Amino acid sequence: MTTTPDTRPEPAPTSSVSLAVVGSINIDITATSQRLPQAGETVSGGALTRSAGGKGANQAAAAARLGARTRMIGAVGDDSDGTAMLTSLQRAGVDVSGVGTSAEATGTAVIMVNAAGENQISVCDGANATATVDGVDFGADEIVLAQLEIPMATVVAAARRCRGFFALNAAPAARLPQELIERADLIIVNESEFALNPDLREAPLVAVTYGAKGAEILHHGEQSAFVPGLSAEVVSTVGAGDAFCAALTIALCSGTSHAEALHTANAVGAAVVADAQAQPQLKSITAYS
Repeated sequence: MTTTPDTRPEPAPTSSVSLAVVGSINIDITATSQRLPQAGETVSGGALTRSAGGKGANQAAAAARLGARTRMIGAVGDDSDGTAMLTSLQRAGVDVSGVGTSAEATGTAVIMVNAAGENQISVCDGANATATVDGVDFGADEIVLAQLEIPMATVVAAARRCRGFFALNAAPAARLPQELIERADLIIVNESEFALNPDLREAPLVAVTYGAKGAEILHHGEQSAFVPGLSAEVVSTVGAGDAFCAALTIALCSGTSHAEALHTANAVGAAVVADAQAQPQLKSITAYS
């Protein structure tokens, strides 16, 4: 990925929300073709791109572009990809002073996308496996948002250190420790991730996404809001879920109702699927309300 120095000032936050994202930082290597290959099959005629990615970095970039004061906690390799990913986050307005450097290569996601925007992804953890919150101090009013592309032990440690609102995007799918379920103020999952963790039905606040069908919020297992999906031209779905998570967390922590927060997050997700990049430009969150 080629980068050039960027001297533009970081976007000024337009929200009162301060957010620390604890998660993965990847270089996305994406092959786009008419259809996805089946096992053992070769599909030719694709186009190759390299761009910024990683669930953590995607959520941090989205949060900053939506107007939240955002910092990133994670790790990159001491390599050109790591430098490029930090530059990309800084351009989005993210504070990267909490990102460590590892002897491991920067995390890499190999992505295949078809003409309908559906994808298959293989992630090589690299430096993400060394991500830690050792020495990190979270402010009392700072929201912490984490995902599962870093070690579970690091996610648990972040939850313990968090002094305020702790949000967890439980993706990729994994069984969650009971401690995380009990500590999280908000857990965001898709259908399969929700099914994998039946204890989530007792959690205080859970958002479940159903793709184009919409999303709901459950309060101790009872539906408090449901919003249908929005129609959008799909180019790629890779970063849509991450942008949804950032938008939902910001909206809820800004005092928005469950239904209004879901509507805003859906609108942000719909805007992202229309872009080929996992970290596209976004407007202030108020523009999606």
